[in-house]
Amino acid sequence: MDKINKTIADELQIKESQVEAAVKLIDEGNTIPFIARYRKEATGGLSDETLRDLGDRLTYLRNLEQRKEEVIKSIEEQGKLTDEILQAIAICKTLAEVEDIYRPYKQKKKTRATVAKAKGLEPLAEIIMQQEEKTPIEEIAKQYINIDKLEEKDKQDKDKVVATAEEAIQGALDIIAENISDNSKYRKEIKRQCYREAGIDTKATDEEKESNYEMYYDKQEPIKYIPSHRILAINRGEKEEYLKVKIQKPEEKILSYMERDIIKGNTQFTDMLKETILDSYKRLTEPSIEREIRSDLTEKAEEKAIKVFGQNAKQLLLGAPIKGKTVMGFDPAYRTGCKIAVIDETGKVLDYTTVYPTEPQNDVEGAKKELLKLIEKDKIDMIAIGNGTASRESEMFVADMIKEAKRDVHYAIVSEAGASVYSASKLATEEYPDINVSIRGAISIARRLQDPLAELVKIDPKAIGVGQYQHDVNQKRLAESLTGVVEDSVNKVGVDVNTATPSLLSYVSGINSTIAKNIVKYRDENGKLKNRKELLKVPKLGKVAFEQCAGFLRILDGDNPLEITAVHPESYEATEKLLEKIGFKKQDIKDKEKLSEIQQKLKEINIAETAKELAIGEMTLTDIISELSKPGRDPREDMPKPILRSDVLKMEDLTVGMILTGTVRNVIDFGAFVDIGVKHDGLVHISEMSDKYVKNPSEIVSVGDIIKVKVIKIDLDRQKVSLSMKI
Repeated sequence: MDKINKTIADELQIKESQVEAAVKLIDEGNTIPFIARYRKEATGGLSDETLRDLGDRLTYLRNLEQRKEEVIKSIEEQGKLTDEILQAIAICKTLAEVEDIYRPYKQKKKTRATVAKAKGLEPLAEIIMQQEEKTPIEEIAKQYINIDKLEEKDKQDKDKVVATAEEAIQGALDIIAENISDNSKYRKEIKRQCYREAGIDTKATDEEKESNYEMYYDKQEPIKYIPSHRILAINRGEKEEYLKVKIQKPEEKILSYMERDIIKGNTQFTDMLKETILDSYKRLTEPSIEREIRSDLTEKAEEKAIKVFGQNAKQLLLGAPIKGKTVMGFDPAYRTGCKIAVIDETGKVLDYTTVYPTEPQNDVEGAKKELLKLIEKDKIDMIAIGNGTASRESEMFVADMIKEAKRDVHYAIVSEAGASVYSASKLATEEYPDINVSIRGAISIARRLQDPLAELVKIDPKAIGVGQYQHDVNQKRLAESLTGVVEDSVNKVGVDVNTATPSLLSYVSGINSTIAKNIVKYRDENGKLKNRKELLKVPKLGKVAFEQCAGFLRILDGDNPLEITAVHPESYEATEKLLEKIGFKKQDIKDKEKLSEIQQKLKEINIAETAKELAIGEMTLTDIISELSKPGRDPREDMPKPILRSDVLKMEDLTVGMILTGTVRNVIDFGAFVDIGVKHDGLVHISEMSDKYVKNPSEIVSVGDIIKVKVIKIDLDRQKVSLSMKI
């Protein structure tokens, strides 16, 4: 166990004591959000992201140790375990290395070598490998001819008969070829040479065929330099049968290395061993090594894509909410009409309808009349327009319409990724049993502007649409990673226990979907919860779940003012003593006039002395002070607000050199896509992000960032815009 902790500490560049504490807390069943927030003293303040990486590595390394034990046991049972094998297994750092060592001892299906072994040709293979025998090998091989010794019925079975000396020699060489291929030392060195010198070679299956993969129709690239997004693109092109992919290996160097290690001087065996090494490499080693390298490259590329997707999803989930506004959700379409839903500041549906301002009906006047009437009737402040089909035509219609409104109305373009998935889901049917599926999408779009997090948790995280090749990566791993991202986001913001939906509650630390439904049922039957302690009356929510979830649940108008903050019940006593020390009571944090005095006094606190006095950790005290300084504050308020527009920009309006403000919609390996208010998002290539070298675009921008960009290239035919942040 200590070895695993040390490995993780080295990899993550943190102290071994931090790893030890985190592992203990994870093993005790604590959730990552709970450990990150309320056990900072134990872990030395490890972030949720670091803790998730730590958890992943812990699982992998424990599985590795378990596999090592299984392999040792299997080789021991075969009576072939040596100190050398034990030592080799002990230093393995990956499952692939362990499997390479185990390869010669695995139960094999029928191969040329297993057939030769069954014929008793292993001693002959040993003689050839030792290369010491002076007697011609053909003479020695004659001793292994067995046709006269077999029973009549076995003489017809090729798998049992050795009829000639040549057959005996060939069988022995087949055994040698397989042994060479199974040798873990050779496999390790071949992979090392390939990672250093091999290249990926891609060719078109049909050069005449147009596709998105034309840049790969005749391309060579060293595997040590190829970026992960290109690996995933090549894989997809191969899967869709546009590309043929081959790893070009340094074959001469590989063969020369094996020959030097195997062949001992110039003997009667030299030529046959050279041929056997070549046969072993071509027939057995090369295909499996190619598979392993491709698999390894894909795994690393997928990990990176999943990480990027997670970072983007987190930024989207933590987008700034627009509070206290009545919003019209506008779900654009052509033939079937644009679906409209109006929701008040609490998210309640006030009105819904369908209008037809787009093709083929083009009923602009009728649509305008109906929507202006709704704007007046429901006192609408904002319009959220989905960014899907017919979005820009709808935007032009809305921009024109709001000029005639008597109220001051702005609009924003909202990502509608996953809205249709949600509309047809069981959850949407439960929420709006009497509302048509198509209208539910408009409700979702409106709510995304009001509170992105509360709305997006209702959708499968994969459908959020801010990734790169998300359908090509390991779906189980992606789902696990994204669930973690949603959990971290929900727990970072906190959840109002009296208004939250079961979808939102189920992501709170310690709460599963059953407990989430039970909380809502309890709320419906008993009215609003007055304090966190009341959660213990909820069926299936015991002391363990309470400890994990209590600090993340908010009660805005309950018995205890501390429960509008993230202060955990285990720290209530210390918090009240702290307030007493500066001359206040917990009720005072809700009084705006007293709050400014409290904030001032808290700034003067000596953290080290006060932490000792209150018998709590310094990090815990710092968090409590932060919560008391801004009680009930939503951390998303620091995030960039959506760009609110009142007029529309067309692709044709753009000119090179124009400076625009845009919203980052997606960050990928090679840059970022930015919504600048025209039909298609513009691309800021990684090379246009800064005058300095940028290794990773996410170091510079995040999803939801509002940035200034310059138009550097416009391609009207392909509807593409290139942008630069170097202004």
